[in-house]
Amino acid sequence: MVDQFLWVLQNFALAPYHLFVAITNPQLWLAWGDREALARFMYYGASVELFFVFLTSFLVLTAVGLWRPGFMWGSVRVLERVANTVGRVMAWTGLVMVLQQIVIVFMQRVFAASEISLGFGAAFSFDVSWWAESLKLHNAIIICLCVAYTFVQDGHVRVDLVYSAVSHRAKRIIDMLGCIVFMIPMGVIIWLYGWFFMWRSLVVPNPAASSTLDRMLMQSRALRWNVETIGFSPNGFNAYFLFKILIVAFALMVLMQAVSFFWRSLMELREGEESAGRYRDRDVLGDEAETIAHDIHSGAT
Repeated sequence: MVDQFLWVLQNFALAPYHLFVAITNPQLWLAWGDREALARFMYYGASVELFFVFLTSFLVLTAVGLWRPGFMWGSVRVLERVANTVGRVMAWTGLVMVLQQIVIVFMQRVFAASEISLGFGAAFSFDVSWWAESLKLHNAIIICLCVAYTFVQDGHVRVDLVYSAVSHRAKRIIDMLGCIVFMIPMGVIIWLYGWFFMWRSLVVPNPAASSTLDRMLMQSRALRWNVETIGFSPNGFNAYFLFKILIVAFALMVLMQAVSFFWRSLMELREGEESAGRYRDRDVLGDEAETIAHDIHSGAT
């Protein structure tokens, strides 16, 4: 027990140093033309060192935010703006998916075409089945990259048995516990499993989660890009490595939103019920938009 406690303290103590080295020496892990730099990036992307850098930064920024509430509110607004921007842009993938499905139906059923080409000259041409299977990618983009946006907009389906009946203070405590017990651990677990799952479809030799840094640096001598382009059918969609990248992106969006929601709940707990929903940029549609417009018009008159 003592050894584990000392190990945790040691990693907390080394976290600022690891962050400083990473920021001041980006060529050690971002210059992917160097195979050792790429190996370091793969290793540290799901390492104990990165976890404690994340955890230490979260605790320090939370302490600073409690001291300077304006800083924490600003951080919440930045993270929610990122979630909203990514979600609002990627939500248009739904329209692309519908239009693509219409084109597929017309080309396959009306014109009896076996291929669909886009562009002029060196056209982007694939079998109809490739385009049909690529619709899965559109679904994955919406799910993975719009998850935080939907959370900010309070659009996720939920079963509320207790939450609506408790006080403002109890709601904020429930929200904070939900972030710490569920959202952040889930995001970390998905990241840890998805990180090497993604890289195993991009490079060879395949990196292993159990490999040490020294072993990965040794293997880097034979490291080369080998993007996986194997489809589930002969003429089907063959860029399934994009789904693996989206898994990592999904975990990142969840972690960012978990931190943002924890900070928002903490500030709303501290400042009282009047701060609920402060600075939240929510989309307004349909009847709600008409009601707000009517209220604004009534107030103006």
